[in-house]
Amino acid sequence: MTILCLKAARLLTSKPFPFAFSSHNHKLRPFFFSFKQPYSASSKSQIKMSSSTPSQIVEHIVLFKVKENTDPTKVNTMINSLNRLISLDSVLHLNAGALYRIKSSPIPFTHMLHSRYSSKENLSAYAVHPRHVSVVKESVQPICDDVMAVDWVTDDLNSGDSLVPPPGSAISLSFLKLKEGLGDEVKDEILGLIKGVKGRYGGIHQISCGENFSARAKGYSIASLAVFPGLSELDSKEDFLNLEKAIFRDYLQSFIVLDYVVQPSTSTL
Repeated sequence: MTILCLKAARLLTSKPFPFAFSSHNHKLRPFFFSFKQPYSASSKSQIKMSSSTPSQIVEHIVLFKVKENTDPTKVNTMINSLNRLISLDSVLHLNAGALYRIKSSPIPFTHMLHSRYSSKENLSAYAVHPRHVSVVKESVQPICDDVMAVDWVTDDLNSGDSLVPPPGSAISLSFLKLKEGLGDEVKDEILGLIKGVKGRYGGIHQISCGENFSARAKGYSIASLAVFPGLSELDSKEDFLNLEKAIFRDYLQSFIVLDYVVQPSTSTL
C-alpha cells in the first residue's frame, strides 16, 4: 500500500475528524437571476449519456470576481449573456450564476460558469465563437477584476447520467495546487481517491475529476466536481468530504473549495 492509501485507512477509522479542509466558511447570499434565452432549454436539458454520447466529457469551469459596488443591473446582464451561450452548437450544458458559498479560496470569487463539451475541439470552438467573444468583451471584462478558468477531461460520468444537472442541484468544486516535485504516482492516487468518493458515500449523483489543461488555472492542476441532489445532501456529507481532503493536506500548496447551486433556466423568448 502506498503512503496515501495508508493515510486514508487511518483517517477513515479515526474520530473526530483530524483535519478540516475548509480554512474558513462563509456564505454569499444566494441570488438567482431570471434570464431569457432565444432557444428551447428543454432540448438540451434532457441530454443523457448513451451509446451515442462520447465516453469522455470536457468540463469547463470559469470563476469570476465581480468588482465591488458594481451596478447589479450590469451583473444581471453578464449572467444573462453568459447563459444565452447555451444555444451554441458546440455546448452540451452551460449554467452560470452567483456562487452559493466559498469554503476556501485565496481569491474572493463571486460568480461561476459551468459548461460541458464532447471534445476539446468543441470547447475551443466555443471559446473563439464571435458571440462568446462579444459577451466577454462587453459584459465580463468591464465589471470583473479577476477571472480563472479550469478545464479537464473526465470519463467518470456513467451511461444514463444526465449531462445537465437539474436546477437546484448543489455542486461542490475543489481545485488543488500540488507542491512542486510530486510525481505522477501521487497525482494518480489523489485522482483515484476522489473518484472513489461516490462509491463510499451515498447521495452523490456525479463525481467528475481530472488534470487541468487550461492555461488560465493559476497553477491549480487537479480539479473535481461533485453533484448532489440539493444543499441538504451536500451539507450532510460535509464531514466526509473534509475527511477526503485531509488525506491530501501534506501534498498541497493551495486549494480552492466552492459550492454552487444550479440555477433554473427558461425557454421564454
